[in-house]
Amino acid sequence: MKNVFVSLCFVFVWLTFSCSTEKEPEVESYDVVVYGANSAGIMAAYTAKTMGKSVVLIEPSHHLGGLTTGGLGYTDIGNKYAVTGLSRDFYRRLGDHYGKFEQWIFEPSVAKKTFQDYLDRAGIEVQYDYRVIGVDKEDGFIKEIALEKSSNPSGDHRMVSGKMVIDATYEGDLMALSGVSYTIGREANSVYGETYNGVQLMNGHQFPDGIDPYKTPGDPSSGLLWGISEDELQPDGTGDDKIQAYNYRICLTNDPANRIEITEPEGYDPSMFDLLVRLFEAQPDRRSLGNYFIWSHMPNNKTDINNRGGFSTDMIGMNHDYPEADYERRQEIIDAHTHYTKSLLYFYKTDPRVPEELQEQIQEWGYPKDEYVDNDHWIPQLYVREVRRMIGEYVMTQANCVGEEVVEDGIGMAAYTMDSHNIQRIVIEKDGKKMVKNEGNVEIGGFGPYPIAYRSLIPKSEEAKNLFVPAAMSASHIAFGSIRMEPVFMVLGQSAAVAASMAIDGGHAVQEVDVTALQEELKSNPLADGSTADILVDNDDEAQVSLSGDWEKMSRGGYGPSFLFAGSAGNNSARFSPIIEDAGKYGVYVYFSRVADASSQTYIVLGDGFEEHEMVIREEDVRVEGQTSGEWVHLGDFDFKPDTSPFVEVSNKNADGNVVADAVLWVPVR
Repeated sequence: MKNVFVSLCFVFVWLTFSCSTEKEPEVESYDVVVYGANSAGIMAAYTAKTMGKSVVLIEPSHHLGGLTTGGLGYTDIGNKYAVTGLSRDFYRRLGDHYGKFEQWIFEPSVAKKTFQDYLDRAGIEVQYDYRVIGVDKEDGFIKEIALEKSSNPSGDHRMVSGKMVIDATYEGDLMALSGVSYTIGREANSVYGETYNGVQLMNGHQFPDGIDPYKTPGDPSSGLLWGISEDELQPDGTGDDKIQAYNYRICLTNDPANRIEITEPEGYDPSMFDLLVRLFEAQPDRRSLGNYFIWSHMPNNKTDINNRGGFSTDMIGMNHDYPEADYERRQEIIDAHTHYTKSLLYFYKTDPRVPEELQEQIQEWGYPKDEYVDNDHWIPQLYVREVRRMIGEYVMTQANCVGEEVVEDGIGMAAYTMDSHNIQRIVIEKDGKKMVKNEGNVEIGGFGPYPIAYRSLIPKSEEAKNLFVPAAMSASHIAFGSIRMEPVFMVLGQSAAVAASMAIDGGHAVQEVDVTALQEELKSNPLADGSTADILVDNDDEAQVSLSGDWEKMSRGGYGPSFLFAGSAGNNSARFSPIIEDAGKYGVYVYFSRVADASSQTYIVLGDGFEEHEMVIREEDVRVEGQTSGEWVHLGDFDFKPDTSPFVEVSNKNADGNVVADAVLWVPVR
């Protein structure tokens, strides 16, 4: 538990503020206070306002959208089945912009405009540049929140109150100031009976054996190269308070008309990259930028660049102070990451020690003129992958991720691998030789979507009764690594707002919300506006799927928990039958998952309840983009009525390879 020191510090600030202010500001009262205008906060505020509640959305910075608009355009999906409600709607609205059904890779400015459209439709004006400095509680309820101007802390303060409070920030600052228990870093494996928590010396994003860590090779007295810690490696599974590395998801462009050159940052020091030079020398066969960066291409000749390999965009070990640091120290850490990243790009472009092939490849890239125009074209959001994590009513753990423990109060799903970036860069001894290694990387997948407990969004009853924490939520380090994806944060933000509205209407504490009713509301009203919901029939919905012939089930990949495939032999068909409750026009989509030796064509019959429509989908026309295993294919728009017998049937008729039967979606045409 890590809340005592920070809370006492801010209590001091609170008392100082209260005693020194001649006239206390009037308290602004709302039904719901949302702190943090990242993806979770935006969806929470929009949902609460759409449900008829008065809302204030407060953002400590001047940036809207957090990481979703902060360069992370190559969406970490895991499995699209886990993306529901307004989160799914967001990616469809991005699809509208790009002329597709859904779009999972996108430009930062397009994501920002899409978020702003939600706020404009709801009539929400973000209160930028205000950060929390104190929280007053009474009988377990947060009564008042003190705010200061981020850019002018000595100026006038604000006081706000809400019947319900949602701390949507990645940092969980408001949560911490509320006296709620939280933790930082890695639990020992023994705490929750886990395997992949604690210290983990694995091979992912690692240095090859033999790279010397000292300024003068073989001479420890010369000191360690920049970026290497003096800490000793602890046994696997050992807990600590260290956190995984932060970086920037870098947006560059190679469009000459839209490109700003990469120039030398102030204070540039090429010795920061001496270790990288040794990595180049140890890998003479790796001469592509893709060997040292995850260089993902975005629309309109842009990038989302992420960390790859032993030495890349992750500033390993330089963020350990961040969770408990004051605002000034945090800004120093952010500035250091900015300097490091800009220096890394300039180093690749100009340093003669960079292999010629790599240097040639980076010359065509620069900062985009049309992105981050109010931040000198630089990414305004550091990727703070993990900061604080609440210890709430329930702690999500590895057992939840892999399906060994399944909660019944699920209000959203996660599906990504258990993922942790490296946490420290240290010296180890192997075969009598000292060498540098990264420690902390974990990438363990192979499991399907799993539910996230409502109880993991709320504090223990004795600590706070009107607070939700959808981002810095209650999970072990390794489970949080699976949950902490932007689409999931949107889902959890919406779920928190619906629960907040229900708590207000019922006069309940957050721990008293009827979770069954909450689950039904999220299912029946996924866009929070009363509109007709999509109708999904997945191959696992046995009551609505009838199979003929020989189908094999695959539990990894596809849409949802599994998918079916059949070869070209025999007569194999799968019929998906929806239940239509609202008459109207629906777009019908079939999900095509990647499969080995796929048929070049798939025969489909669509019944709209009155007549049947035959069609053939060609495999070459199914374009799968981004971190996903498949794609929706539009079969057309059709009128449907209740009490008919519509269906979509997938078969291997005329197939010349494997045919997939996975999921079918009926989407109301709005």
